[in-house]
Amino acid sequence: MRIDQHYRASANLSLNGSIAAILPATLIITGNFSFSKTNEIMLLSIPFILYSFFAFQLYLFRMKQSQSIHRNLLLVKKENPAHSLFEARHLLLLHVQTFSPRLQLFLPNGNLAASIEKKSGGGLSFFNRIKTFTLYNSHEEAVGFFKVKDSKFLKIEVFDRNWNYLGCMEKRKISWNNSKKELLDVDGKYIGAVEGSALYMDELVLNKGDRLEVRLRKGWMPLEWSRLFPNPNTPVLTFAESLTKEDKLLRMSFLINEYFIER
Repeated sequence: MRIDQHYRASANLSLNGSIAAILPATLIITGNFSFSKTNEIMLLSIPFILYSFFAFQLYLFRMKQSQSIHRNLLLVKKENPAHSLFEARHLLLLHVQTFSPRLQLFLPNGNLAASIEKKSGGGLSFFNRIKTFTLYNSHEEAVGFFKVKDSKFLKIEVFDRNWNYLGCMEKRKISWNNSKKELLDVDGKYIGAVEGSALYMDELVLNKGDRLEVRLRKGWMPLEWSRLFPNPNTPVLTFAESLTKEDKLLRMSFLINEYFIER
């Protein structure tokens, strides 16, 4: 998938919403003319008509964005060679809010690098309050797993593509409005922490020496990326160059908390 296809899919969702909203309005108007013929009943159709109108305008806006991005992709593709998920230093994140939410991670050149989706489970997992999220690469191959356990405290266990345990992130409440988020290695030893602002998105993953390893923030995006990512507040995820594939996978556990638990 490319970023223009993301915006096209978003446009189609708005179009579907517009069509779905106009149907009950049509039934109300048709039924009123056929049977009751009262003005009060006609008022019931107004919210549906308004929603359908604004959803259709959003559809047109997203389609225009998709077409503009598609034209820019032809130029950017030559300038920025593609990288794989774990080779990239910068990723741009888009949260898809549908019946089955997912997080898409794009490369600056507009190609999809990865996506995180909730893995469907059975009833036993529900009663144990365990949720599993899968990290897919651009070829839709599972390259990592995140198992969320929520009991006395939140624990996100991280596994590689072969289900080898890499470590976890633990989130514990220290006051009614404050939490401590720590990263632990495979032996349960402290290796870092996640810190951030409660007012705006600027999440920092620090190692045990307080050196920055990963950063997620809004409002910071190079101007040249705006040709493909028109929203200037698109979150940007940045990794330190020294991190290995396993290091990145473990530290990406905070994304599960940020996008699927806290939101």
